[in-house]
Amino acid sequence: MRIHLRFIYVVIIGLIIIAAPRPVQAHAPNQSYIFFYIYEDGIDGIIEITTDDINRALNLSLPREIALEDLNAYLPQIKAYALENISFKSVQGSHTIQFNETTLFNGGSLGNYVQLHFSLESLSEVPEKLDIRYEVLFDKDPSHQGLMVIAEHWKAGIVNNEAMVSLILSTDERQKTLEIAEGSLWQGFTMMVGQGIHHIWIGLDHILFLLALILPSVLTRLFSEKKSSGTTSGKLGFLSSISNSWKPVESFKPAFIYIVKIVTFFTIAHTITLSLAALEIVSLPSRIVESIIALSIALAALHNIYPLFKGKDWLIAFGFGLFHGFGFASVLGDIGLGGQFLTLTLFGFNVGVEIGQVVIICLIFPVLYLMRNLKFYPQFLFSGSILLILISLYWFTERFFEVDLLLGKFVFGFIV
Repeated sequence: MRIHLRFIYVVIIGLIIIAAPRPVQAHAPNQSYIFFYIYEDGIDGIIEITTDDINRALNLSLPREIALEDLNAYLPQIKAYALENISFKSVQGSHTIQFNETTLFNGGSLGNYVQLHFSLESLSEVPEKLDIRYEVLFDKDPSHQGLMVIAEHWKAGIVNNEAMVSLILSTDERQKTLEIAEGSLWQGFTMMVGQGIHHIWIGLDHILFLLALILPSVLTRLFSEKKSSGTTSGKLGFLSSISNSWKPVESFKPAFIYIVKIVTFFTIAHTITLSLAALEIVSLPSRIVESIIALSIALAALHNIYPLFKGKDWLIAFGFGLFHGFGFASVLGDIGLGGQFLTLTLFGFNVGVEIGQVVIICLIFPVLYLMRNLKFYPQFLFSGSILLILISLYWFTERFFEVDLLLGKFVFGFIV
């Protein structure tokens, strides 16, 4: 039994390692940025410059980690400098920069970045090419570079991009042309399918919920009112009763199709609530949603030990899938996708989630199927479910009470 528990720990830790976020270096010294957001009928952008570079450009002495309210007095001067040194043209003529909000981004050792959000005026449609003049800091620092990044272009299949630079402007090349790919609805759709696959694979709570559903899929529960008879008692008797409550499935195909159907109920449920949240029809507090998602793992695992819905496993997948849908909605919000091509966005994302889930099933189910006839498998199911319950309750405590427990910091600190 001890060996089997160790095996479970290895599986869980392996999932954590796979899902743990990796740090990415998105910004570098001596660089400023313009991030472009290409929409169906317009172009928005964000100009990002560090406070250090603003100080050099305007002979100011702003602190590296200035607060937004302290920055407001200097914004007219900063925006005037940006307008003087940045301009855009296309076949439609010159396009005026219309500034919107201003935010701050913590660049770590580089200090704060001032983010000037803007829209381009005088655009009747999105042009195929955009001529850019960029001269920020070139007179003060010849080594400085301006990086042009298309952060979002739905039709071109680009979303949430910070790593792929389209143009680099420098002292020697202050004017360049940004090619804006026309793209297609198909490219945007396939991009969203990829996003759905990606976010089911990095969502450890979603994966563990699926694991709780998959673990009993290679066994058939024996519903009986009779209690196991015999002379064994205590722990051995309890484990024996667990073993007697299940029998291995006879063939691969029906069991595989059954678990795919169960997981499809999960997809149908989260599609409903994801759509309602994206359309802003229903909205729930993130704290409540994330807490219930954590609790869903415990209840799905508890169902493996004590049947909550006899013969109706799909009810757990569907019921808690409704809350997982609200969790996926926050993912789309973080990506920044809103009203544009909303139907295709939701459909593509959900198709991707379903594909990601089926891939997970295809990886795990055959292994469990080969193990199903082993005597220890029912105890393995029991121990694995207990471990999932403990992880679930740990996450629920952190999320519901909004506390950081030391064990989580220790585990992730050790892994990363």
